[in-house]
Amino acid sequence: MKPPSSLSLATPRGGRPSADRQSRIRAGKLGRGLGGLIVIAGLAGLPWLLPAGLLNAAIQMLIAALFASAFGLLAGRAGMLSFGHAAYFGVGTFATVHAMKAIGGVGLLPTPLLPLVGAFAGLAIGALAGWFATQRSGTTFSMITLAIAELVHALAPQLKGWFGGESGISTMRMPALGLSFGSTTEVYYLTLVWVALSLAALYALAATPMGRLTLALRENAHRLRFLGYDVHGLSVAVFAVSAMFAGVAGSLQAINNEAANYVVFDAGVSAAVVLNAYIGGVGSFFGPALGAALMSFFGYAVSDATQSWLLYQGALFVLVMLCLPAGLTGLFTSGARVAERRGVASVLTLAAVALPAVLLLSASLVFVVEVVQRLFSVDYRSLAAAAPQWPPISLFGRAWAPQAFTTWLVPLALLAGGGVFTALTQRRLARWQQGSGT
Repeated sequence: MKPPSSLSLATPRGGRPSADRQSRIRAGKLGRGLGGLIVIAGLAGLPWLLPAGLLNAAIQMLIAALFASAFGLLAGRAGMLSFGHAAYFGVGTFATVHAMKAIGGVGLLPTPLLPLVGAFAGLAIGALAGWFATQRSGTTFSMITLAIAELVHALAPQLKGWFGGESGISTMRMPALGLSFGSTTEVYYLTLVWVALSLAALYALAATPMGRLTLALRENAHRLRFLGYDVHGLSVAVFAVSAMFAGVAGSLQAINNEAANYVVFDAGVSAAVVLNAYIGGVGSFFGPALGAALMSFFGYAVSDATQSWLLYQGALFVLVMLCLPAGLTGLFTSGARVAERRGVASVLTLAAVALPAVLLLSASLVFVVEVVQRLFSVDYRSLAAAAPQWPPISLFGRAWAPQAFTTWLVPLALLAGGGVFTALTQRRLARWQQGSGT
């Protein structure tokens, strides 16, 4: 049922925006469009700059960005927090693998069109699961999505014909359109094209009536129902679209790996997309993609250097939620607003004080975590049992005696220095608030 024609959710209560505001909106859209083209052009040039190993990491970053953006549509724009989005990512992955093995290994579709299989599978399963999950809202909805994902994860090892059991399912990319798709570069460009098209579709969806109603669904579903809209149907539609793009991301994962294993349904995959989206800023369109790209790069760069990288990832999430509830994109937006009111010099001055605080506090945390991790490792305990005294710990290019006071003085000094710069940052922010009358 449509609401009366006199009621509109797309037009502000004050009527049409002023000419100045319309010009600012057009300028913002033009700036975002140009920024997007610049980013795509930069990404298109990566194969000439990166070796094969880093290019494969870039593929994973693109896939994670699309997966997080699909999740952001549901959690950020519609306000429905899903704890089980790995189910639709995994469904897209396995559907694509089976499509690649179909017709005697020739493939159900040419390799460049295989993500359509993941999209269809994600859409179908997402519509079915969404119909049940959206019967409730809030915490209950989140628990239902988690239960559905865990149900799929528990069934997958038992259904070996579909999911391949412990060993999973392997396949091969087939040549198509004159391309062999045997090189990492060709797979990278295929992934880039599909991610760019998917993000463009998600961005265009925000400007449609359905996209505007999605915002209303987040803000006040009861009022939306009072106006005559089918809230449950809208919720199912948003859930299904989000699952569809998650299926596309899973399909690209299958094409890249040429294999699938039921670990894609693991709760850790669902947790990772939640962390990535909220770190980047789930309330903005590009926030989830930014967070996913940064955290994927963080995992690739840090996982080989330390065994505690997951702890750092969790600590980063906690700090972002405490200090930057709007995520990294919220930080950039706030910085732009301050620069507009007070000038770029004020923002740079604040950054010059805040950045040392972040670096010093991070260095203190890393030092303590790495020393403690080595102290409790099996190898170190074996060495300590055979030595007359605690052996030194090798860290940051030098040896540290764990029983020496000077060793623990280092993180204390870093913590004190970070605390001083943090106090200076807070004092400057307090002066700004007093000056603005807040």
